[in-house]
Amino acid sequence: MKIGLIPVNVGVDSVEAIVGLAQLAESVGFESLWTFEHAIVPVDYASKYPYDQSGKMPATPETPFVDPLIALTTVAAHTKTVRLATGVNILPQTNPIYLAKQSASLDIVSKGRFMLGVGIGWLREEFAALNVPFERRGARFDDYIQGMRKLWSGETVEHKSDFLDWSGFKSYPLPVQDPLPVIIGGATGKVFQRIAKYGQGWYAPTQDAASLAKMLPALDEACAAEGRSRDTVEITAMWAPAMGGRDGLEAYRDLGVERLTVPLPAIMSDEGPAAGIQAFAEEYLA
Repeated sequence: MKIGLIPVNVGVDSVEAIVGLAQLAESVGFESLWTFEHAIVPVDYASKYPYDQSGKMPATPETPFVDPLIALTTVAAHTKTVRLATGVNILPQTNPIYLAKQSASLDIVSKGRFMLGVGIGWLREEFAALNVPFERRGARFDDYIQGMRKLWSGETVEHKSDFLDWSGFKSYPLPVQDPLPVIIGGATGKVFQRIAKYGQGWYAPTQDAASLAKMLPALDEACAAEGRSRDTVEITAMWAPAMGGRDGLEAYRDLGVERLTVPLPAIMSDEGPAAGIQAFAEEYLA
């Protein structure tokens, strides 16, 4: 079982904090480091955060969200083996040429350690601030993924759609990894069809193995429709020691989950994040 740590870019506002956290996590055996993304946090919002019963995300407008790709580039420059992933970036609200270029570049500077996690987003107010339509964001997501794959192919790009009008250019450098791993996050709507069509992995926003188990038939069905097996989809889920301890970990393993991300707040001690990471590593990673 691969164990990652999430997030390394939230609640920190110095390069020393980001680098120190990343180097410690790598040294004690974490396989990957993950980020969250929000460009802005509204003071108030009507959108419902889908992963908490309160409908609110666990962050205030003053919470620092260091840009995920900048944070991971910094981490890449100060680590050697730990994999780097966005968990997840909001694809429909960005420019796909820029994100494709940044992703390929990050894969280059990390020597093939980057995984691009993407989702369709839920915060309408953030889309409005960025002047991007919230409606049809799923269709925009699908189109952007297809276009970005063409940018990473090295071939002359031809792509015309409702959202993009590309013709007659190339984008280099290419990612080190072929294909660059795209991990699709979410658990509702057409997410399973998207994973089956476009994804190397699924980032499952679940609270426990039992809730994940209920979703797997939908993923199986979507994969079968695309002529692939669920075994070709690397499943990443969230887990913390409080979520059933080792029994919870084993329950995920029995379902075929290949990676678990541990929320940093869930293992922090009164002495701070470093002490919590050390204690977790001694119990679970040794």
